[in-house]
Formats: sequence, C-alpha cells, structure tokens
Amino acid sequence: MPRSIVPPPLPPRDPDSHKGTYGRVLVVAGARAMPGAAVLAANGALRGGAGLVIVATPWSALGSVAPAAPCATYAPLAESTAGFLDGRALDPLLERAGAADVVVVGPGLGQEDGTVALVRSFVRRLERPLVLDADGLNAISDEPDAVAARSFPTVLTPHPGELSRLDRQDAPRGDEERRARAEAAARRFGAVVCLKGHRTVVTDGDGTYVNDTGNPAMATGGTGDVLAGLLGALVAQLDDPLDAAVVAVRVHGLAGDLARETHGPLSVIATDLLQHLGPAFLRYGVER
Repeated sequence: MPRSIVPPPLPPRDPDSHKGTYGRVLVVAGARAMPGAAVLAANGALRGGAGLVIVATPWSALGSVAPAAPCATYAPLAESTAGFLDGRALDPLLERAGAADVVVVGPGLGQEDGTVALVRSFVRRLERPLVLDADGLNAISDEPDAVAARSFPTVLTPHPGELSRLDRQDAPRGDEERRARAEAAARRFGAVVCLKGHRTVVTDGDGTYVNDTGNPAMATGGTGDVLAGLLGALVAQLDDPLDAAVVAVRVHGLAGDLARETHGPLSVIATDLLQHLGPAFLRYGVER
C-alpha cells in the first residue's frame, strides 16, 4: 500500500538569487472566448513564485489576457477562425518549451478538433516537465497512454469526470475509491495525479497525500486554473514533482479557506484565491 506523505517544507530563498533561479514556466492556455483561464493560470504561477511566466495564447485573446496579467510575457500564436489554437502553433510552441523549465497545458484551450490534435502532438514531443489540466486532459483522453510514454515528469490534475475519461471507468465516489483510483492512474501513467475535489488526493502511486484544506466556497469557475499555474510554479522550484503537487494543493486550499473568511461561503471567486496565496504560503509555513 502506498505510504502517506507529509507536506514538505519550502526551501528559503537565497539572497544572491535572481528571477532565473525560480523557474521559467510556459503556460499554454486560453482562447478568444476563454481568456480568463489564461489570466488565472498565469497569475497563479506568478503568485506561486515562478521567476518568469510566458503565456502562449491565441492572437485574438492577447488583448484581453495581457492587461490582466502584466507581470507575464507573451507568445501569441496561430488560431482557428473561432479563436482556438490550431496545428500551426505546434512548432512555435515546441521552440518556446525548449527554453522553459516546466509547461502547463490546458486551461481554457477548448476542444476544437485542431486544438485537440495540437495538444496531442505537443504532449508526445514535449521534453520538459508537464502539468496537464482541464482541456489538456480532455485532449488526450482518447490516447492517454501517450502520457505514460513520456520520459519527463508529468502532473495530471483531473476532477472525477476527467479521471473517468482517462481510465475508462465510472467517476470515483467516496474517499477509499478516490484514493485507489488516483493511485492506480498514477502507476499506469507514470505521473503524479491530483484528483481534485473534497479531500483532494495527490499521489505518484507510491506515496499519497490526502488534503484537508479547502472548502465548498471554492466550487466556482476558475479555481482549478489558479491551481494549474501554482503547480507549474512549484514544479519549477522543487526537486520532486510529488512534493510540488502536495504543497500546491495544500496552499491552494489554504487560500480558499482565507478567502472564505473574508468573503463568506457564497461569494468567493477565483481571483480571491490569487489575492490570498501570499498569506496562504505564510500559513503553510506555520501549520505544515
């Protein structure tokens, strides 16, 4: 049976460090109709301590995304007539990824055929650590073993419905089944799996952490995009992707708990989590 994981400490920052010390995160996210997902993921990565964040998004989304995430830089890419990334973006994406320490793929990309084909080709050819979320997971659901073929670290962030599409079973229910299914998926795909929801399960199939932070106020659009960016930042900074995922999930939940204290159980929105990530990291250091 996999061993239980204890949340690890965060290393102190070296006084003689610079932005290159803390990782270059490429966020592949957004579409003309869904620019907010790219904004939330980019800012999640920045609030997670990444030194540099580059957002790859369709040209038509750039005008909406860039003003809302001014601390990132941008790689606007080719798109379909409907405003989704398409196959012409593959080579520029691979070139950008070659200079990144970790790549986050999925938030708000949509499920247009050209986008799905792009994501599949990119995942197969990417030689960098990868966080695969949302529409990134949907894109590889028909050929999920392409993830298992990767030789670089991978973190998958499914909710129960996305996991059911990956492992071809009904959505897991109950704590025991959720844990068992996440562990089995981690072993099958050679990845760290964050099975989201109440008591998020984080596992690499050998070690498992069951989160106890977070609350139902976080059940609102965009909170998963924040987590994806946060995960990317921590994978870039920590040596072990399992440790990075444990810290990300716990801090994300703490930010949600702090946001609920401020806004109550009904009015939390995803940007509130961004505003509370700093205090959440401070609380993590005390309560870990």
